[in-house]
Amino acid sequence: MSLTSSTLLTAVVLATVLAFAAAVWLWPRLGRRGRRPVLGRVGLLLTLQVLLLASIGLTANRTFLLYGSWADLAGTQRMPSTGHEAPGGSAVRLLGRQPTDVRGGGTPHVGGEIEKITVRGERSKAVVQAYVYLPPEYFQKGNEKRKFPATVVLTGFPGMAENLLKPLPYPKTAWTLAKQKKMPPMVLVMMQPSVVPTRNTQCIDVPGGPPSETFFGTDLPKAISGAYRVGTSPSNWAIMGDSTGGYCALKLALQHPEKYAAGVGLSADYKPELDKDSGDLFHGNTAEEKRSDLLWSLDNLPQGKSSFLVSTSQQGEGNYKPTQKFIEKVKAPARVSSITLDHGGHNFNTWKREIPPALQWLGGRIGAE
Repeated sequence: MSLTSSTLLTAVVLATVLAFAAAVWLWPRLGRRGRRPVLGRVGLLLTLQVLLLASIGLTANRTFLLYGSWADLAGTQRMPSTGHEAPGGSAVRLLGRQPTDVRGGGTPHVGGEIEKITVRGERSKAVVQAYVYLPPEYFQKGNEKRKFPATVVLTGFPGMAENLLKPLPYPKTAWTLAKQKKMPPMVLVMMQPSVVPTRNTQCIDVPGGPPSETFFGTDLPKAISGAYRVGTSPSNWAIMGDSTGGYCALKLALQHPEKYAAGVGLSADYKPELDKDSGDLFHGNTAEEKRSDLLWSLDNLPQGKSSFLVSTSQQGEGNYKPTQKFIEKVKAPARVSSITLDHGGHNFNTWKREIPPALQWLGGRIGAE
């Protein structure tokens, strides 16, 4: 049974209710002295607490989609090794297709299409799973040789690429904005901000591996451009994300302007978070540790021609002050824009409000060849 299934959640909630009813009914009988009544009371309390915590945990996971499977929860998830080669060859392997959640989504030239793929990095050797949204124009007659702009979209950590399909509806939003002529048709490459599902590598080349920056900064644009009709110049590419994914997006646009013309950080961090999920990312390499601090990089390293969009909230968001510092430190030829909400938070509801203006902003920064 799937970790995110409604059947599992319903069964656990029902078991919790029944355990509570059993505790109320049995408690008077277990109120006597003696070893067996005491063990019975302890057993009832433990069972009720475990079921209650499981109900809360499953509800939270279905709401925020932190873990997509039991293997993901246990930290044993592995990238699939099967599939069909996409047109670009072995760098991209097609695992499956699904319709978009829009009117006419079952017909590619009307609603576009979503492909589930794995990407094998030529230099990094990393194999990472992603979803690719292809807009309806990609399939329409007359566009057989047309190349499209592309945006890499990253989740936070922990998080699943499925988060970017729902509850953060990137394909549906891009489809709607393009239909309203508010942005050009765009390919979206949606994935986690890590090359290892269980480790928060934060787009940094960890000494001895994994080479996360190499994958996102070099391998990914090349692989996607080889498999899909996507342009190859930086003016065709952008990257965006929320939280840790937002940090990655800003880092890559800042440090790889030769690949990405624009970067969007929604509620972004501005330096890597070192904890049990990240492990030691630098192994004593202080120069790389400084470079990974985006505020330090803006002060001490050359700035390219990339454009940045950052978002924050005056109340409810912990990155308000660092965001203001980031804005102050961006200098020409780089450019920066911002979204500042009166009230918000580090959550899907806030990012869902920011995605439409962010995609519209990106549509004015990158284009087709």
